[in-house]
Amino acid sequence: MRRLVLAVAVLCGIGLVAAPVANAATPNKADAAAGWLARQLTDGERFEADFGGQKFPDQGLTIDAIFAFAAAGVSDTNAGKAITWLAKPEITTGYVGSGAEAYAGAHAKLLLAAQIRGKNPASFGGVDLKAGLLSLLTPSGRFSDRSEYGDYSNAFSQSLALLALDRTPAGAPASAVTFLAGTQCADGGFPLNFGEATCASDVDSTAMVVQALRATGDAVNAKEGTSWLVTKQHANGGFGVGTNAPNSNSTGLAAEALAGHRPAAAVKAREFLRSLQTGCTGAEADRGAIAYDATGLNPATAPRATAQAILGLARVPLSDLHGGGRPQAPVLACP
Repeated sequence: MRRLVLAVAVLCGIGLVAAPVANAATPNKADAAAGWLARQLTDGERFEADFGGQKFPDQGLTIDAIFAFAAAGVSDTNAGKAITWLAKPEITTGYVGSGAEAYAGAHAKLLLAAQIRGKNPASFGGVDLKAGLLSLLTPSGRFSDRSEYGDYSNAFSQSLALLALDRTPAGAPASAVTFLAGTQCADGGFPLNFGEATCASDVDSTAMVVQALRATGDAVNAKEGTSWLVTKQHANGGFGVGTNAPNSNSTGLAAEALAGHRPAAAVKAREFLRSLQTGCTGAEADRGAIAYDATGLNPATAPRATAQAILGLARVPLSDLHGGGRPQAPVLACP
């Protein structure tokens, strides 16, 4: 009956858009996490970083939230507000750089967010994100920062560049795919930083790289990276950085990379993520949130931890993310 009323209202032009939409209760852990994450956004649209009491826009975490909402298929109203905020010229250029400054990772990540939300990346916040990213492609195939502060491009920025450009008609440049595949360590994993004296495979980086290589057609190296990733899974299903204890950020990325390829390992990873989620016995405002690690929920780390954990819980690879999910920010269903 509710669907019929809504349909009639839309057809008749009744102003239902202005009416508040109640957040539905859900038993789905990924949906509940995305609903909690949406309620942490300042003004429902953005995240901010706090340095010594001063607030600064956190475009990167805001984009992580957009990815999470798309993966879960909920909180679409907030995702729409977030991409509108990101498209403000001062927010866009403050992130990707302006003048002589241009950052590869920021261009790639924002390009992917614009694509997911169905925005025109050729004119986003007054910037042509695709052209800007391609201008940072070096002869080696690496996407490098152009900055007086140095080049901080790494496996994340290269992977995001491939994922974003693969969605364009021309696809990702072959040289860029070859470059990323060529960074593989002897053990099969991939490092965070390029050109180090010792190649040290990294869980987070490998999870990103294998997704980018799969999307661009390099199944062989992606499979080798996935096999290495499984060897780093802890007994409790989690993944950590180096020898550190498992955390939800690393586990979320790893679970996303494993889903559909190493199902048993992916299931264990999702079980670990759920073990860190605040349930019905927790404070109502915290329900759905996912802690960074077993030490408990920390408001400073929970938003990013929850955003990346959702990617693993939802089992949707970055290459398949698309906006347009349910508008509500669900709450966890409790007795």
